[in-house]
Amino acid sequence: MSYVHPTEFVTKMIDAGEAKVLMSTRDTLIRAFMAGAILALSAAFAVTITVQTGNALAGGILFPVGFCLLYLMGFDLLTGVFTLTPLALIDKRPGVTAGGVMRNWTLVFVGNFAGAFLVAVMMAIIFTFGFSEAPNEVGQRIGHIGEGRTLGYAAHGAAGMLTLFVRGVLCNWMVSTGVVAAMMSTSVSGKVIGMWMPIMLFFYMGFEHSIVNMFLFPSGLLLGGKFSIMDYLIWNEIPTVIGNLVGGLTFVGLTLYSTHGRKKSKQSVPPSHIGNPAGVPAE
Repeated sequence: MSYVHPTEFVTKMIDAGEAKVLMSTRDTLIRAFMAGAILALSAAFAVTITVQTGNALAGGILFPVGFCLLYLMGFDLLTGVFTLTPLALIDKRPGVTAGGVMRNWTLVFVGNFAGAFLVAVMMAIIFTFGFSEAPNEVGQRIGHIGEGRTLGYAAHGAAGMLTLFVRGVLCNWMVSTGVVAAMMSTSVSGKVIGMWMPIMLFFYMGFEHSIVNMFLFPSGLLLGGKFSIMDYLIWNEIPTVIGNLVGGLTFVGLTLYSTHGRKKSKQSVPPSHIGNPAGVPAE
């Protein structure tokens, strides 16, 4: 598996965060667009498997294929940059500012949403034969998911909002663990195994992922789901984004940085590994 020691992969996390903050607008948008699109296709794939087999575990086991592909190709999800880019700011990397981090988050959000929405429209066309008939069974299931994970939370008021937020926190705890797991190995097989496990866990457990939801909920609206755009934003997307930020940064980025961070890695990692751009993965 070619395991990489924590002090090394934490340095890679910081290097990756720095590279993302300093990346051009064009490249950031392209990479975010493709990430959102591929993850959306993976979500459609998983829902289709669940409906056709009647087994949610089968969908959960196979969903990570999209996540692994998009990260191996160097594309960016909002959940990942939530965890990585602040570390470059905390580490005081040259040229990295709070404004630069916020710029990256904004561009990645826009790119992810555009990619996921395009796939939502395409899949809605497939599920309805170009909107010429009622949605098929998979399309109906997606519509019901949108209702249950907006109006279902709203029906519980503050308790529902708390539940939604905590599911967002737990989601990016796992998703960002997957992002970091890709840096724990230098082999493709090792990266895939490391990413697969936490992503499978989050999806099967029904945790809330802001980019997956950028596909599911617009799809649900296009397919006749009985909820509104405001229901989606207030009772899912906005709290999920906040929960994803807290979960990834607090339980993955800051914890790893605090115990295996830059100062410690300088003492234990050979000089050739420190700040080596060639060794920085695209995640």
